[in-house]
Amino acid sequence: MQDPKPVYLTREALQKLKEELHELKTKERARIAKAIAEARGHGDLSENAEYDAAKEAQGRLEARIAQIEQTIANARIVDENKIDTSKAYIFSKVRVKNLQTGAEQVFTLVSPQEVNLNEGKISVNSPIGKGLLGRSVGDVVEVKVPAGKVKLQILEISR
Repeated sequence: MQDPKPVYLTREALQKLKEELHELKTKERARIAKAIAEARGHGDLSENAEYDAAKEAQGRLEARIAQIEQTIANARIVDENKIDTSKAYIFSKVRVKNLQTGAEQVFTLVSPQEVNLNEGKISVNSPIGKGLLGRSVGDVVEVKVPAGKVKLQILEISR
């Protein structure tokens, strides 16, 4: 069996995952257990849509708990104050210029668990994230995105 891949997170992101895990294991498990018990009280389980829905919700909950536990087990904390700004790495803030449109954007490269498009946080596993990783200021990268190909010039890298 191969070693699981490390998941690079900030301390803040790891804490949020731990809080979500606690919430799911305590309050959500209890809520779903209560829903299952109530549905059982309605009689024949073979024709009971409430029971089926509650059991399905329980399965999704347990899958999410397992996913979070796996992420926490593989978490590696990255000290944001020690990020090298000569190249784009995880947790780098990268200002780019779209060479076709002239528009500038700022992306922060994060782990998949920390993606927040409203804040400009994109996954290092996304097409743009992969294109920027390891690149330096002045580099031009061509990235295949759903709308086609886009050429981005790296203008600045910071933390």
